[in-house]
Amino acid sequence: MRRVIDAIERVIQQDVGRNIAPLFAACAGGLYSAAAAIAATPQPSLGLITGFYVPLGTPPAAETDGPAGAALLAAGLTAAGIRCRIATDTICRQACAAALRGARLHHVPIDAVAPGGEVAPLAAAWAMEGITTAVAIERCGPAHDGVPRNMRGLDMMDWTAPLHALFTAGPWTTIAIGDGGNEIGMGSLPRAAIAEHVANGAAIACVTPAEHLILAGVSHWGCYALLGALAVLRPDWRAGLLAALDETLDAAILREMVEAGPAVDGITRQQTLTVDSLEPAVHYAKLRAIRELAA
Repeated sequence: MRRVIDAIERVIQQDVGRNIAPLFAACAGGLYSAAAAIAATPQPSLGLITGFYVPLGTPPAAETDGPAGAALLAAGLTAAGIRCRIATDTICRQACAAALRGARLHHVPIDAVAPGGEVAPLAAAWAMEGITTAVAIERCGPAHDGVPRNMRGLDMMDWTAPLHALFTAGPWTTIAIGDGGNEIGMGSLPRAAIAEHVANGAAIACVTPAEHLILAGVSHWGCYALLGALAVLRPDWRAGLLAALDETLDAAILREMVEAGPAVDGITRQQTLTVDSLEPAVHYAKLRAIRELAA
């Protein structure tokens, strides 16, 4: 099992231009440890934290990377009988709702917090709900000075709810999926390493750690990989998880999110059916490779 999951991890550890390849070694085994933590939890219930606003987008909107993967992950988890819910910013809520509609998930709750808002009530609600695992997916987190920044170094405080505090607030296990250094969970890596290798790394490196960190070339691939790894570890969940690793479903989620969210590509900042400027065919090649390994 470990050998297969490590092979899945290698599929997603492809640098697409951020110069994060030198950081992959520091995260080796993160996929296995994250999936094993979920697989070993009695009656798991997951809270997915996502949404990254692009204020200079055309139009200003949530980026496609993050909510699209969260919706796909929710589809697989739900099919496996695992409860989940999503937390995001109020300004990213519509895009997250659209992604869930694309996944045909009309019953998955969305908890939305305004930028600058309080997360303590939501943390209490998650504890009452019995959330066992918090998974942050492509979620901007605070740098060393408390300011969340995008990859260009732009201060994102006015567009980012402090959901990093929700991530670390409860008794839940914490898992993070990221691809650039400024996301929740990247505090598990040495800031000096991010500063050395990533553009603007010294300024943008997030200080919020995760118990289990999945570093991928694109965060969206990390969601594919987590579905695949869980399918390897839990044969009783496998059918539902693998059913979500489907190009048609992935395309439906992205289309609904872009058209109805709206949502924009985080790199190009345009309202296109791409994730991190990469065409769907690139992502689907990763999806198929992971599905074949998991099956």
